[in-house]
Amino acid sequence: MARTVQLNNVDHHDLRVITRHAAEFGDAVNQVLIFPTEFEEIQREYPIFFIRDASDDYQAVALLGLDRDENLFLDDAGWQAGYVPAAQQRGPFAIGMGEEGGDPMIHIDIEHARVGRGDGEGQPLFLPHGGNAPYLEHVAGVLRTIYAGLDLIRPMFEAFEDAGLIEPVAVQVQLSDTESYELGDFSTISAERLGALDGAALDALHRAGFLYPAFLIVASTANVNRLIERKLARGRAG
Repeated sequence: MARTVQLNNVDHHDLRVITRHAAEFGDAVNQVLIFPTEFEEIQREYPIFFIRDASDDYQAVALLGLDRDENLFLDDAGWQAGYVPAAQQRGPFAIGMGEEGGDPMIHIDIEHARVGRGDGEGQPLFLPHGGNAPYLEHVAGVLRTIYAGLDLIRPMFEAFEDAGLIEPVAVQVQLSDTESYELGDFSTISAERLGALDGAALDALHRAGFLYPAFLIVASTANVNRLIERKLARGRAG
């Protein structure tokens, strides 16, 4: 059960957080929510698609595998990619209001499987004589990526819809004569419609800050081929 509290260097001076990636920490997933603030990093390695959430709003996801609970970037040695999506880097941390109001503060789920104390496995959060350890500074950056990105999701998808760019897509993968996949319920940016936008529409997207993300999303779909290569290699490895 989660027990999330505001992080402080008195009560939590000896906390450590395990940073390696494994199925036991929730990394065996075939897609993960991503944020506009990380699209540039994501598109270098993962396909970006859109899904509808429980409220029927669009969310962006990175596709990690073809089967349920399959992360083709995860093996016994950890996460094999140059960039791990922020939602999977976040671990036990979240942003919440301070105990007495004021600015948002870092909170931690002290019951999380990654959290321990003393000299056990993991990265320290605080330096021995005070101050934040490098890992905690990294976590603060990850949380900024997430929470700045959250504010951009709705206006980004509104801008894409206003420009008529979103279209449904079925991800069809043929691995062999007997093994194939068709993943539905995804949408993406139509490359054809994006290329056909007139000057006014392009300018509106650019001024809103969402023209570049649209091109990143289109470019990312080529990474489906990387998933296929990883799937085939895993099959050969047995």
